[in-house]
Amino acid sequence: MTNFDIRKKDQKFVNQKIKTVFMNFVEELRWRGMIHDIMPGTEEQLQEEMTTAYVGIDPTADSLHIGHLVSIMMLKHLQMAGHKPLALVGGATGMIGDPSGKSEERNLLSEEVLRHNVEAIKKQLLKFLDFEHGENKAEIVNNYDWMKEFSFLGFLREVGKHLTVNYMMAKDSVKKRLDTGLSFTEFSYQLVQAYDYLHLNTTKNCKLQMGGSDQWGNITSGTELIRRKTGGEAFALTCPLITKADGGKFGKTEQGNIWLDARYTSPYHFYQFWLNCSDEDTERYIKIFSLFSREEIESMIAEHRQAPHTRLLQKALAKDITVRVHGEEEYNTAIEASEILFGKGTTETLKKLPENVLLAVFEGVPMFEVSKAEIETGINIIDFLGEKTSITQSKSEARRMLKEGSISINKEKVSEDLVVSSDHLINNHHILVQRGKKNYFLVQAR
Repeated sequence: MTNFDIRKKDQKFVNQKIKTVFMNFVEELRWRGMIHDIMPGTEEQLQEEMTTAYVGIDPTADSLHIGHLVSIMMLKHLQMAGHKPLALVGGATGMIGDPSGKSEERNLLSEEVLRHNVEAIKKQLLKFLDFEHGENKAEIVNNYDWMKEFSFLGFLREVGKHLTVNYMMAKDSVKKRLDTGLSFTEFSYQLVQAYDYLHLNTTKNCKLQMGGSDQWGNITSGTELIRRKTGGEAFALTCPLITKADGGKFGKTEQGNIWLDARYTSPYHFYQFWLNCSDEDTERYIKIFSLFSREEIESMIAEHRQAPHTRLLQKALAKDITVRVHGEEEYNTAIEASEILFGKGTTETLKKLPENVLLAVFEGVPMFEVSKAEIETGINIIDFLGEKTSITQSKSEARRMLKEGSISINKEKVSEDLVVSSDHLINNHHILVQRGKKNYFLVQAR
């Protein structure tokens, strides 16, 4: 066998090895329920070579919310399959506003606000994607970098002439807004996004764009622009928009979106969101938002169905995603906080809670204010309950409940000879009072 034959055989082995590495991405998304539309040829492209793919995120806030996590998880699985992910943070498109899925035009943000939002989002993406290792390490790109020097006339000549108005009007994102009104600014959004795809295709050999199903029209405008401008191939893949089993919007609560930034959604509330999902929703969500394998998930689902009351599935999902977003320490704090609320916590655990976590756990419970000077002097528990706070309707009711053992201060049952003092203050500011099993009250010392 000649050296040439040996090299040829080695190359054939390498090619076979590469194909096995790249074979699983689409199938991985498919069993996880993460494919809504896929352009013909996409699966074959991903089997043939390491493929660069991107997802776009408009920086309309300085934090991602859990609705963004679907497309981020697509990038994560793409990278795990050996392909190269690009996260496009839309500094330019964020100035316009995407009409897809919107009933009215969004407020335009200033360049300064957008720059701040872009930097904040970049930091959050570091928690999900590997930006340091391997040929397929992730990159963050900002379309403002290539759009800022584009003149209006230049854009019309280079981009606008290649897609007809009829083609653009046929997109669902446009048709759904015709009755309520669509500005030229929003109408042009799909051209800007199409040019993003063309730019990444020509500068970074990006051949796949992914996103939510409402992005299909914008993405295919990009593949069409690439075809018309360069004659090259480009592909599209979208995932379903995630909803709850009752048809409600995913990730929405009475407080609004569930954010990844602890300033807007505390780690405790973040953990509780996943813990409180219905069984039906959790069976879908654990496939989409966790990195557990198919075998692990199917085993957990089977075990959960045998004893749904244990909420095994919800706990597994809540832990996996809370640790990845907020870290192990914040997850453990959320667990301890949950135990306090549901009767398993101790005084020691309660006193360890940071003030913001304490307030998050007992958000919405009745609150009373008592002079800090009086607490430092000391207040008899009967006066404290029946006069200073109205936790009981009267002093006589306070005596009765104390004799029955129905009153706890900071998770410890107390008697009528207790004097409430500064020793009982949590974080130097609060006292937790429990009346019976389920009635909590926070007393704030001022």
